[in-house]
Amino acid sequence: MAVRIRLRRMGAKKAPFYRVVVADSRYPRDGRFIEEIGYYNPLVEPVDIRIDVEKAQKWIANGAQPTDTVKELLKKAGI
Repeated sequence: MAVRIRLRRMGAKKAPFYRVVVADSRYPRDGRFIEEIGYYNPLVEPVDIRIDVEKAQKWIANGAQPTDTVKELLKKAGI
């Protein structure tokens, strides 16, 4: 099972809001997930990024691969 840390799109049309989730890579973008570890809101100024550091580090240590976008968000969050 290839586990990824990725964004799950929420919110209305043209008003995106994302949750950072751990999911199997075979599941659809907004489909089933294993655990929610944070959220990302690009519409507010400054951008709102909240990620549970302990959960993210635990999943990365267990072999979960973050997507490129989540990798950048983790860097901005200081992980």
